[in-house]
Amino acid sequence: MLIVLATSPRVAPGLLSSAAWQALRSAAVVLAPAGHPQLPALDEAGIAYRIVDAPGQEADAPGQEAAGQDGTAVWLAEPGDEPVVPPGAKLLRGSADLPGAHLIDLVATMDRLRRECPWDARQTHQSLAPHLLEEPYEALDALEAGDQEAFREELGDVLLQVAFHARIAAERDDGYDIDGVADGIVAKLVRRHPHVFADVPVSGADEVRRNWDDIKKQEKRERAERAEATGAAADPPSVLDGVPFGQPALALAAQLQHRAERAGIPGDLARLDGHPEDNDGGPRGSSSGSAGSDGDSGDGDAGDGDAGDIGRDLFRLVARARAAGRDPEAELRAAARRYRDLVRAWERS
Repeated sequence: MLIVLATSPRVAPGLLSSAAWQALRSAAVVLAPAGHPQLPALDEAGIAYRIVDAPGQEADAPGQEAAGQDGTAVWLAEPGDEPVVPPGAKLLRGSADLPGAHLIDLVATMDRLRRECPWDARQTHQSLAPHLLEEPYEALDALEAGDQEAFREELGDVLLQVAFHARIAAERDDGYDIDGVADGIVAKLVRRHPHVFADVPVSGADEVRRNWDDIKKQEKRERAERAEATGAAADPPSVLDGVPFGQPALALAAQLQHRAERAGIPGDLARLDGHPEDNDGGPRGSSSGSAGSDGDSGDGDAGDGDAGDIGRDLFRLVARARAAGRDPEAELRAAARRYRDLVRAWERS
């Protein structure tokens, strides 16, 4: 009988199932292509093998003849997902991937591209920066279109950016690599989910969110304390810390207001009245709705209409800005910066 022993290229050599080791030890003959990654493990285990220099012919009669009519021959197929199994042969999987193991293929592919592709080799963090925005937008387009196959492909492009930047960081000795990136996000998720990874009870999703916010505040305080201990200049912690100002202006304005609302910042500040230095103890009432939800839309009554009306009014505001010779993106970004300053002035007070 011929056994085709399949192994995963993503599992360290020698980490085989008990059934695989039993088959190797009891086989009349073990056949393998030259350079198979399992060969050093066979040497260490004292298992003899015969090198077959013609991969793809492992199922031919010579292999079975070597084992004898009543013996068993084991062929170590090249590592991969779908080995060739000849008629009458038995497939035995000696190692299998854990979920996520195919990410190892991405890391290996990225390493090779950096070594062998002239274009990939010359890329830097800065040259790739535009793709950090472009690829997520393309993924969002596919999601909104309901095309799951396209969405899967675009998610791959997003994942590529992570692998690419991590590979560059490893080359530059920036202090991290792809494993450091993964370790960081795992540590953050564990830290911010004590109801899953520790013994903190929660009553529902709302309490999960409150705990998440409290943990983030504590992290900010600890960062500020470390900065102070090392003499590094640092701004006082703010609820707006971590909001990326590089995102599109509309998304930026929405995220700033959302953060402020959740922290109880007065909604009045969203009107952008007054100057940051004037807010030395202004209204401290808690916002009863989204920041800026008082209907001050600037053009029409967007706050009183449905979603279509709001979109129409936003579109008209863009037209107004263009008609006035102003860049709507730049104008909204400037307003977002002003709002940030007002919120921080309120926090200091």
